[in-house]
Amino acid sequence: MKNKAIGVFDSGLGGLTAVKELVKCLPCENIVYFGDTGRVPYGTRSKETIIKYAAQDAKFLLSHNVKMIIAACGTVSSVASSLGESLPVKFTGVLEPTALACANATQSGHVAILGTSATINSHSYKKLLEKINPDLKVYEQDCPLFVPLVENGFTDKNDIIVRSVIERYVSQFKDTQIDTIILGCTHYPLLKAAIGEALGENVKLIDSGYETALYTKKLLEEQNLISDRNTEGVREFYVSDTPHNFEVVAGRFLGKDMKSTATRIDIENY
Repeated sequence: MKNKAIGVFDSGLGGLTAVKELVKCLPCENIVYFGDTGRVPYGTRSKETIIKYAAQDAKFLLSHNVKMIIAACGTVSSVASSLGESLPVKFTGVLEPTALACANATQSGHVAILGTSATINSHSYKKLLEKINPDLKVYEQDCPLFVPLVENGFTDKNDIIVRSVIERYVSQFKDTQIDTIILGCTHYPLLKAAIGEALGENVKLIDSGYETALYTKKLLEEQNLISDRNTEGVREFYVSDTPHNFEVVAGRFLGKDMKSTATRIDIENY
């Protein structure tokens, strides 16, 4: 059981930020990643559609006999949080670890969430943060253009398009007491430098991919499921659309050549 893979899925490529952090903190673990590139983005879909897609994604990963599943997707974590109840393996989304990190980081008690429209409309982060600490003042902002920017390679903080879009979304926060902001979609860390520059150095940005990787390590340690191999883990990548497009952008996420690394599957079979 210990040496089974960790399964990770996302609506597209954003979950690779979690994979990158998992590789850092759990280098000997095998990882099976599924990016639903044929149906991205999830953030603009109905609740029913998101739940259906998430169930299919999880079923695909289970076919690879994984020991744990991570929904490395803010939208799924927010809208289909009950998915784990139907799974035979340990499950986590990005919601809980990210919210806990945010609540622990803030000093002013004023925090904000940047997320997809589905994530923000669900108010999932807001509800959880207020449950953790009822005294928190929580602001929300949906950022529907962030995912297209990232998946089309627009991440440079000096790019006028990137700067303009970010300014449009975060300008309302500048005169508030906000000192901590959740990057509530796993695509958003690729815009972290640009978002940080727009908000200033006094605002802490919480990376959902990073926090979820740390949380995963903690869960596996508690369940005595950390791999006992001494060699680097194997990473497998699967997509529901053209592998080439995935491999090009995945290279930016992971900082390595991803040519000929992804396999296309028909997710509708699951």
